[in-house]
Amino acid sequence: MSQSVTITNGAAEADAASHLFTPLTLRGITLRNRIVVSPMCQYSCEDGLATDWHLVHLGSRAVGGAALVIAEAAAVEARGRISPEDLGIWDEKHIEPLARTTRFIKAQGSVAGIQLAHAGRKAATYRPWSGSGGLRPEDKPWQIVGPSALPFDEGYQKPHELSKAEIGEIVQAFRQAALRSKQAEFEVIELHAAHGYLLHEFLSPLSNQRQDEYGGSLENRGRFLMEVTKAVRSVWPEELPLFVRISASDWVAGGWDIAESVELCRELARHGVDLIDCSSGGNSPAQQIQLGPSYQVPFAEQVRREAAIPTMAVGLIYEPEQANQIITEGQADLVALAREFLRDPYWPLHAAKVLGQDIKWPDQYLRAKR
Repeated sequence: MSQSVTITNGAAEADAASHLFTPLTLRGITLRNRIVVSPMCQYSCEDGLATDWHLVHLGSRAVGGAALVIAEAAAVEARGRISPEDLGIWDEKHIEPLARTTRFIKAQGSVAGIQLAHAGRKAATYRPWSGSGGLRPEDKPWQIVGPSALPFDEGYQKPHELSKAEIGEIVQAFRQAALRSKQAEFEVIELHAAHGYLLHEFLSPLSNQRQDEYGGSLENRGRFLMEVTKAVRSVWPEELPLFVRISASDWVAGGWDIAESVELCRELARHGVDLIDCSSGGNSPAQQIQLGPSYQVPFAEQVRREAAIPTMAVGLIYEPEQANQIITEGQADLVALAREFLRDPYWPLHAAKVLGQDIKWPDQYLRAKR
């Protein structure tokens, strides 16, 4: 856990009327408030290259006052893309288009983050508005991989079971992606170990049926994530934070659960992870998710309390008062919004007004502040 963060409970963390707008320091980075733009796939790349869409999409949320803007899942190798239109960071050519966006984000007073990912057995699929399931032969699917040769669902490819040597190659791909992330001027990395993608696939017994040192016990199922974490932390600057997004529960009997998540997060903290982004689900079509406002917040609260590591809450967080309560009551250290930021890029500016906070607006927009 970052030595710059002290975890406490309740309103004693700050004296301000709104805890949502208090700063938070993680290692050498200070976030101006507790509001984060959750990574959201835009499916708008060609050969993994960021475009003007990413500059406007991410940049406008920084203009809108978010403290941390996390770019969507960036594939650490080409076969790790969810769809052919996914963002990539597997090649040097991806650096400068991303750096153009990070420079703009930082110029607005926000911190730029990136989510490093590998889609595993959920790769080579259609983007949401182009179809569903695995790519058909005429759309040139590539060979997908996973911890075991188990397809995600009907209509998905059967993945190639990774050998130990191939696992090592992917660990190095994450390491190289971290180096490129620094060159692209990001200041936060989040490892995507959630939503049924490769790192999560190794964690869950639903998708990992290996008989070697990467399967079976919790320690073995977590080995790949720990190796990736250590490889990334070894090249990621000491003063910059490292996050991990987990699915705290598979929402399936016999699957990954919150008790295992807590144990995993204790170990991640010992390996230099500074914050856990607590999501859930995504690894099984049989999941039974109990949806409702703030439905994943109890996961963030439990991990924060029992693993003694800062957390970020995400999932159906809409209202300023709702987000503020999460921080005030010590349920999480940050709140990440996704769909609400798609509806309103300037949500923090509007939330500040609702909560009676006088925060800085962009000079170009001051005529609208009232």
